[in-house]
Amino acid sequence: MDVQQDVRALEAEIAALRRVCEAPSARRRKTCRTKKSLKNIYQPKSEGWESATQLRRPRGRLELELSFLSALIGISIRKYSKETEDLTRTEMTERNITKIRQRYRLSGNCRMVTFQLEFQILETQIEENVSSVITDLNIVVEPTDYAELSEFVCRVEERRDLFMFFRSLHYFVEWCEYRKCTFKHFKEKYPTIVQLPEGATSNYMGIQSASHAGLELIIVWRLQIDDKGKVLPVLDLLTKIPQQALELDRKKVTESAPLNFRTLLGVLGIEASLENLIKLFSTQKND
Repeated sequence: MDVQQDVRALEAEIAALRRVCEAPSARRRKTCRTKKSLKNIYQPKSEGWESATQLRRPRGRLELELSFLSALIGISIRKYSKETEDLTRTEMTERNITKIRQRYRLSGNCRMVTFQLEFQILETQIEENVSSVITDLNIVVEPTDYAELSEFVCRVEERRDLFMFFRSLHYFVEWCEYRKCTFKHFKEKYPTIVQLPEGATSNYMGIQSASHAGLELIIVWRLQIDDKGKVLPVLDLLTKIPQQALELDRKKVTESAPLNFRTLLGVLGIEASLENLIKLFSTQKND
């Protein structure tokens, strides 16, 4: 009987020791699982970091391409903001229709012309079909000295045609730069004959005769933007001749001068035509 009691007591001690030994292992396994969970939470997977790094590369490339494009066409966007408003109502959602209104604000410049744009785009999606339309467009350009550009902006706002605005603005500025360089070139080459009362950025140039007082030709160089947004140079010749000289003009050379100048432009082009007129007055001076 005593032997059986001793065996039971020994088995109880062995069981107690086994529980004590197994408890730390369980705690360690639980602790390991907790650490692993925390690691997953506070340490993102390396794949995420690799994706972010991969995204930076194309973004940098796109920024370089945008910078190159801005330098190429002369248009730079300085400020940009966007607001999105969900116009979808409950009954529209039930019919798989969504409407989103986006408000944009842009400001930038194309060479010497600065612009500010505000426009809204309404995007409508019916099932898988998506359509977008510009619902409002406001444009402010400076300086306001270019009357042709102001008229063109009014037409663009009516048609809500952003593409035509940027395309035509680029070519308009290119022609302004060309006109300025042309006037400046002839002023430097013939300083006593060519007159630029309002500077090289104006739209007209005077050609004075040093040998005949009061005799002057005025070249008016306007830039016309047609309904399709095409920029066209329009040059006219005006004559400033004393009354006494007009009375002696029996062949009506003065009256036919503007038309002859247009013909000359069609044959020689702008620069060569101006050069010929200036040389004519220069020859008269030498005579």
